[in-house]
Amino acid sequence: MFEPKRLHPIVIVLTIGKRFKDLIFSFIALFFIWNKGDGGRLVLFGVIAVAIIAIVLTSILSWLRYTYRLEQNELRIEYGVFVRKKRYIPLERIQSLDISEGILQRLCGMVKVKIETAGGSGTDEAEAVLSAISKDEARIIQEYVRAAKSPTQTVESVAESTNEPIYTITQPQLIVLSLTSGGVGVVISAVLAFFSQLDDLIPYERLFRGVEQWDVSNLIMIILFVFGGFVVAWIIALIGTMLKYANFNVIKTERDLIISQGLLEKRQITIPLTRIQAIRINENIVRQWLGYASVMVESAGGSASNQEGSKVMLLPLIKLQAIEEILGPHLTEYQLKTNFNPVPKRALIRYVFRSWIIIVPIVAASIFFLKTWGMLSLLLLAWCTFWGVLKYKDAGWKLAEQQLNLRFRTIVRSTVFIKKNKIQSLEVKESYFQKRKGLGSLEAFVKVGFGGAGGRVIDMDKNDVKDVYSWFSRDDNKRD
Repeated sequence: MFEPKRLHPIVIVLTIGKRFKDLIFSFIALFFIWNKGDGGRLVLFGVIAVAIIAIVLTSILSWLRYTYRLEQNELRIEYGVFVRKKRYIPLERIQSLDISEGILQRLCGMVKVKIETAGGSGTDEAEAVLSAISKDEARIIQEYVRAAKSPTQTVESVAESTNEPIYTITQPQLIVLSLTSGGVGVVISAVLAFFSQLDDLIPYERLFRGVEQWDVSNLIMIILFVFGGFVVAWIIALIGTMLKYANFNVIKTERDLIISQGLLEKRQITIPLTRIQAIRINENIVRQWLGYASVMVESAGGSASNQEGSKVMLLPLIKLQAIEEILGPHLTEYQLKTNFNPVPKRALIRYVFRSWIIIVPIVAASIFFLKTWGMLSLLLLAWCTFWGVLKYKDAGWKLAEQQLNLRFRTIVRSTVFIKKNKIQSLEVKESYFQKRKGLGSLEAFVKVGFGGAGGRVIDMDKNDVKDVYSWFSRDDNKRD
């Protein structure tokens, strides 16, 4: 590791694939613009041929020019096709290593290592990416990084250190996790985003005009087609979730949490304990009824293109009552009890009213224009009323020594545990209507690698808001 090394040659294939992916829509656009006449086709094929040759040559040159090594307690990387660049990363500044195995890496026995550092801007993919190195080399880098953070330890002692197992997902848990995941929306959004890129190539207006001319009897076929699309999206999401979280396990070292997961693409994420900003428990409506939840760690890591580095899944599926039993012995700084002070009863009407703001005009318009059929929209009003009541019942807060606990619901119910010394700012709001009812809203922010995180509770009792703000404003022990 002390002599300059190149990445595995499979990086050439990965780089070519990535660049083709970035340019595919440009190639499609050129095909439709210049595919007119023999002269246009000749220019088109010439441009595409030159582009392909340039992509292949620059990918090979970038691989040849990219080297890495460990030297003087630094990871030193040199790269650049035309302009030689050097990046020296002190090992003690490395906060996390995200190790993954894509299909091509696994075929070659390689892994991909993403390196996040303290003080990173959060705008790049990572401080450094080693796209294909051997597992032994990745392990050596991990051991040197851990040794650099523990001056009293040697690399050999770090390699021999014991790991405490925290959690391993079981097959029944993996099945329940997949069946109750919300991945359908992600799949549908991805499909719509793909087709939106082709709006200049597909005659959507002509297609929709053809649909409008269909006989009403074809309405059943349309409904079946849409239903079938949702079923396919659900199956894709189900399979994707099972592949992503298969073999999920968590272990704890002296300073880090190490998460491993994945079947086709294996990943290993390292989270320094000192970088944990908050712990979040999420329960969607189905999991809440079944008594299950997922636990996430909000960490001061990640980047704009690697948001998972700042909000990492710690326990994909666990019984709500078992969270404290599993995590308590390992995350001793946190009190993970789930008893909360509710918001006052006079806040109920405000929660319901907020759920009506958008839907009531829609219901009124439906009844006015559609008459009898419009009455069905009252079912939507009833559902929104139920959701407003549910959000009211789920809202709550709790102070526990040097910790603030907040519970609230958007689409899922979230419970956030934040240590006082991790809170970046605390925002108190009081509108005119809240003031009349003696209510206020409280929002706590913590710093993560990408964007902000934390929690917000609306319509707390005004005195409770003051108590929390007073607790946070005291200087004593605030930054312990």
